[in-house]
Amino acid sequence: MNAVGIDISKGKSMVSAMRPLGEVVFKPYEVIHTADELEKLAYSLKKLDGETRVIMECTGRYHEAVAGSLYEAGIFVSTVNPVLIHGYGNNSVRRAKNDRKDSIKIAKYGLDNWADLREYTPMEAVRQNLKTFGRQYNLYIKTKTALKNNLIALLDQTFPGANTLFDSPARPDGHQKWVDFVMEFWHCECVASLSERAFTERYRKWSKKNGYNFSLGKAADVYASSAGHFATMPKDGHTKLLITGAATQLTAVSYMVETFRAEMLRLASSLPEYPVVMAMYGVGVTLGPQIMAEIGDVRRFERKQSLVAFAGVDPEPNQSGTHNPISRPASKRGSPALRKSLYLVMSALLRKAPADDPVYQFLAKKRAEGKPYYVYMTAGATKFLRVYYGRVKEYLNSLDDNSDA
Repeated sequence: MNAVGIDISKGKSMVSAMRPLGEVVFKPYEVIHTADELEKLAYSLKKLDGETRVIMECTGRYHEAVAGSLYEAGIFVSTVNPVLIHGYGNNSVRRAKNDRKDSIKIAKYGLDNWADLREYTPMEAVRQNLKTFGRQYNLYIKTKTALKNNLIALLDQTFPGANTLFDSPARPDGHQKWVDFVMEFWHCECVASLSERAFTERYRKWSKKNGYNFSLGKAADVYASSAGHFATMPKDGHTKLLITGAATQLTAVSYMVETFRAEMLRLASSLPEYPVVMAMYGVGVTLGPQIMAEIGDVRRFERKQSLVAFAGVDPEPNQSGTHNPISRPASKRGSPALRKSLYLVMSALLRKAPADDPVYQFLAKKRAEGKPYYVYMTAGATKFLRVYYGRVKEYLNSLDDNSDA
């Protein structure tokens, strides 16, 4: 048997192959991630005598081109969590590290764990796109929050409290009423310098132009809120540029957020487990697609515990001699994006308190026992994943049975 270790880097990889008892099939050499080079690699591996298995680390997106190319060539490929490789075979006090040594280390890992290697299967195009959109959505959400805080900080110097005047949610085009309002009335003097009647008429025209509902009561409230403020920035062209520039940026990013949210929901709705996942309490049009994207096909996990470990909410064993603590922290070695989504689901369950939901019942039980906040939130996330695994896997298996029949 031939264990081929590939140390993946950006744009290139180091490849080595070994057989049992330390026999070297070929020494480490570099392969560039081009179609021609990967085709030559697949051809050379298929010429080896005996069974050949390729082992590589999951390194973000860099490994997918190599793994996909070799998989399509009919070669057994196994992608391994880098944590497993990092903690394997450190039989030296030296901390030497380079790509050549890493490729040999990966090949040795493949030989020692030959029977337990799982074959790589390319993620379906829909799931891959959904995961990419989910990651980009989280990035844009962070950017949107930063831009929103920046705009509010500027308004505190020109129109304090302007961000609290309206609570309308963002529209599909990304526009928010309070942001559009400060684009027009960027300083409190833009309102206070007018008479209430003049402002009401101007506000009415602005509402009609931007497609918002007009209310005399709201116009009076806004006019009253503009009085009595001491603005630290003057009403001039420089201040207007700062406010309108920040508002424009926020609207543009908000548009991308809403666009990504809609596309994630469209992609998720084409997956078979969509109705089961969306029926779970606390999972909405945003969190549902994100959770489905991070977990992928639940059938790739052999047990519920495997999914829990993948999410990183499983407690780490920490026993030595007489030391055996009852409470242990979560491993946090899985997907941080999935843990974030689970935390938001638990927060929604605590707010809504659905008495007939099994996950909330478990949360309430742990809270009644006096468990600390992070303990019962992590326990609730574990319970949610177990329920998710059972319901989704059962549903997918029933679909497979019906198709076979």
